[in-house]
Order: sequence, then structure tokens, then C-alpha cells
Amino acid sequence: MSTTKLAGALLLAGMSLGAAHADELTGTLKKVHDNGVIVLGTRESSIPFSYYDQNQNVIGYSQEIALKIVDAVKAKTGVTNLKVKTIPITSQNRIPLVQNGTIDFECGSTTNTFERENQAAFSDSIFLYGIRFITRKDSGIKDFPDLAGKTVATTAGTSDERLLRKMNEEKHMNMTIISAKDHAESFLNVTTGRAVAFVMDEPLLYGERAKAKDPQDYIVTGTPPVSENYACMLRRDDPQFKQLVDETVSKMQTSGEMAKLYAKWFTQPIPPNGMNLEYPLSPEMKELFAHPNDKALD
Repeated sequence: MSTTKLAGALLLAGMSLGAAHADELTGTLKKVHDNGVIVLGTRESSIPFSYYDQNQNVIGYSQEIALKIVDAVKAKTGVTNLKVKTIPITSQNRIPLVQNGTIDFECGSTTNTFERENQAAFSDSIFLYGIRFITRKDSGIKDFPDLAGKTVATTAGTSDERLLRKMNEEKHMNMTIISAKDHAESFLNVTTGRAVAFVMDEPLLYGERAKAKDPQDYIVTGTPPVSENYACMLRRDDPQFKQLVDETVSKMQTSGEMAKLYAKWFTQPIPPNGMNLEYPLSPEMKELFAHPNDKALD
């Protein structure tokens, strides 16, 4: 066979292999293969999970997990020059943006609940936590019953908002609830005196506290009424992509990589100004890393 014919045969063989590989892909992975683009939803102020640094770059614990998933997508699809497009999302629009295909997946601070599993799919859990609140140290407020008759802030579109409103109604607490657009605005209600407390996921409260001018003036307190978990969110009925995402998360957890990532973002100084959340790895998190799973907890 001539050199020209050999080169042509090799080219055709490569093309047919590529076509066969593409034919094996389904759902999001096929879309990414065909378009050469993956769209990632990111949060703007979910410290330290997914947020902007001083240069408006998205960083954080969950963001690093998302980028590991992107690397796995590159390997699976063979698109080595994959373009990563990021779209800012909020607690209120993240589920619709996954459902309508605007974003392919998101890893931020999204809770996996039984209700949401009817709307989207969730990866193996990446974080376990309790619902608590942050208040001024001198407020005299220690637990949820102390919030009765007070003005309390939370973030709109979150499972915490639903929990707080349900608690308010069922326990006749007569709270005035302010639903802010994001976590930063929720905590601002506390620092400015508009609300006595901000109810949210415990790690996010530590993130807001670390940003405060005088963090020691605030405490995270309250007996958690529920425990919940964060996961990456993707479209339902896409088993191939979910399997890839779960395998990536599971490998990070069982290999020890996730524990190192946790230490980086929760126990050491982080951008933009060297704040330290001082939030050590819990026994529950160690158990999760040893036995990855995608179970909703509510």
C-alpha cells in the first residue's frame, strides 16, 4: 500500500472510530461532543463553595469538583479543546436553567431533597450539614424558639426558606421573614439590624461570618431542626452523564482527594482576603467520603 493510501486508510479508520464513539454517547455527553461546549452554572456568593474572587473568577470547593467533572467529560467525549461556558445562577433560577438546557450542570450549594428529585437529578453528595442561624453575639438569641416574634432573614428559593416558613406556621412563632436574593444580602439584614438572625445552611453561615468586618461579633447557633446535603445538579433521565459525575465524585472522596480539598477551603485562609472559616471535617463527612452515595436526607 502506498504511503498516501495508508494515510487515507488510517484517517478513515480514525473517523469511523470517532463516529462509533460518538454514537455511543447519549444525553449531555452527546450534546457536549457535538457542540464542543459544556455549560456550567456557578454561584456568585456561596462562600466557600462557589463564588467570585477579587478578579471575578469563580472559585471554591464545589467549583473545583465541577472542574474535575469537566476533565472527566473531556476524557469521555474525546473533546480535548472543550470550551467551558459559565453562567451565574441563583437559588431561584438554578432548577429551571438545568431543566431547560441553559446549563448542563451545576456544583454549588444546592440541597438534594426528595421534592427536587422530581425536577432534576443529583450526584453523589458532596457535603453534609445542619440548618442553623447566625446572629449578633450580644443578641441573647441562642436557639430557634428565641426567634418567635422577631424579624428573621433567609435566602429566597432555598429549602431553608420553606423550612422556616413551615416552622413559623406550624409552631405559631409569629416571625416576620425577609427573603433576600442571595446569602450576602441575607446576612446584610443582620449586620444592619433589619433582622435579628439569618437562617441558612451552617457552612454558608460560617462563610458570611468570615467576610464580616468583625467576625467575632457574630455567632452561628441553634439546634439544627434537620440535616441536609449538597450535591451537583444535572438533568433527569440522563444516566450516562450521571454515572460519569458520580464516578468522579466517588473517586475524589475514596482516594482522599476530597478531604484535602475540604481542608483547603474550610480550615485554611481563602481568597479574597485570607479569611478562615475554621470549620473542621465532621464525623458525618468522613463517613460520606468513605461510603459515597446520592441519598436525599429530608
